[in-house]
Amino acid sequence: MTVPSISRRTLMKGTALLLASTALARQALAQAAPAGGRLIVAADSEPKNLNPAIVASNGVFFVASKVIEPLAEASFDGKDGLAPRLATAWEGSADGLSVTFKLRDGVTWHDGKPFTSVDVAFSALNIWKPLQNLGRLVFANLEAVDTPDDYTAIFRFSKPTPFQLIRNALPVVTSVVAKHIFDGTDIATNPANTTLVGTGPFKFAEHKSGEYYRLVRNESYWDKEQPKLDEIIFRVLPDREAAGAALEADEIQLAAFSAVPLADLDRISKVEGIKVISKGYEALTYQLVVEINHRRKELADLRVRQAIAQAIDKKFVVDTIFLGYAAAATGPVPKNAPEFYTSDVATYAFDPSAANDILDKAGYKQGPDGNRFSLKLRPAPYFNETRQFGDYLRQALAVIGIDAEIVNADAAAHQKAVYTDHDFDLAVGPPVFRGDPAISTTILVQSGTPAGVPFSNQGGYVNPELDKVIKQASETVDTAARTDLYRKFQQLVVADLPLINVVEWGFITVARDTVLNVADNPRWAVSNWGDTALQS
Repeated sequence: MTVPSISRRTLMKGTALLLASTALARQALAQAAPAGGRLIVAADSEPKNLNPAIVASNGVFFVASKVIEPLAEASFDGKDGLAPRLATAWEGSADGLSVTFKLRDGVTWHDGKPFTSVDVAFSALNIWKPLQNLGRLVFANLEAVDTPDDYTAIFRFSKPTPFQLIRNALPVVTSVVAKHIFDGTDIATNPANTTLVGTGPFKFAEHKSGEYYRLVRNESYWDKEQPKLDEIIFRVLPDREAAGAALEADEIQLAAFSAVPLADLDRISKVEGIKVISKGYEALTYQLVVEINHRRKELADLRVRQAIAQAIDKKFVVDTIFLGYAAAATGPVPKNAPEFYTSDVATYAFDPSAANDILDKAGYKQGPDGNRFSLKLRPAPYFNETRQFGDYLRQALAVIGIDAEIVNADAAAHQKAVYTDHDFDLAVGPPVFRGDPAISTTILVQSGTPAGVPFSNQGGYVNPELDKVIKQASETVDTAARTDLYRKFQQLVVADLPLINVVEWGFITVARDTVLNVADNPRWAVSNWGDTALQS
């Protein structure tokens, strides 16, 4: 799946030529890429918990996915968009009550012990289901995992569970950890959450706070042709300008997740020895949304939410804040998820005059200062673009007589204020679409989520019809029927605006041209980099 609109037109012309001119060479290099070398990569954060079985997030996956493997990974050309990893095959029962995984033989943990079905069963029942931020949704009805032999794991569900969901979720929620390391311990505080032991192509070597993570080659990896690299260093560079400068100075070789500011891409793409790549994030679509606290009387009024939607100029946001590296959103499912996406939804054209009329007719009159009412606005601090959009939204709301006070905070304080304390009226959030609406998307609007769960509906929105559709989809085994339910889901969300989807975007990788086999799957930045190599 590709999204041409995600990348700036001028960049894509150059990128297309680059990809076309090197496609055959890259295919050959993938087979015979030079082995060895140290790859130095920019990292903009240091997660407190580095275990992807517990925290399924891109910041964790970026480092940990090279060490700890899932059952399957996303693929551009694999069946159903998947490539085998620790599982070699998977099949769902017709009644939706079981899924059987055939596991890879001859895999060992980094401490030398064998990987078996017992590790999969332990991870699923003791970590993914009860502890993981996303797995607790996907595996909500998982009741047992049978292990008839070392290389078979049969997942048993108490209620019909769509195989489509399980299949789509495999890359994100099935990172397998070793039972012998976690069993009998307090899993949440086990030191192995930060000093990882996995089955992947790289071993965790060390972490020096504020400086780097170091991974080294796993000589006993099950794929004897991988890894190509001897070592990966994730150099901690929170400042994105610093990442660009380090690339130009050849102090690092790669910066993913748009670590180089968008404003610098045109210039840096012309630097000899550097390539700019928009591919490799197709399964990691970020969505810029306005989160709404429906406890606030004015915001519980659909007319106010419609006025806010009409006050936002999505084209301006795409062109000015994202510099063209984004696309206007139509709803809660992005365009590059064609399995589910529909454009048959309500639209809210940019029209501040109409928005003012709506508010006037709804009885929210402007006072002597021109303001109708005031709101507390919290932009998420994770990206420059979310902060910049917060500034833009404040100005857009002022045009329709809504006074928005911006409250900035670091990541921890922002998450607590929005998702635990509900101390916000509007918030700017960047949720990720992860291949299926049931994975980190429906939770944004479904009622009943306990306080404190991040990136969820903490605005107090309740819509019984929408909740019913979400529940039906979670238990519908027939793929076509389930897909239709998610199209209805999009229509209901856009009509009632529990939140406002503004734009959707992928990221950009900037790398030295000596780095080979970059962006060869739709989750490349958070995949294992087993075939990534350095040209000597």
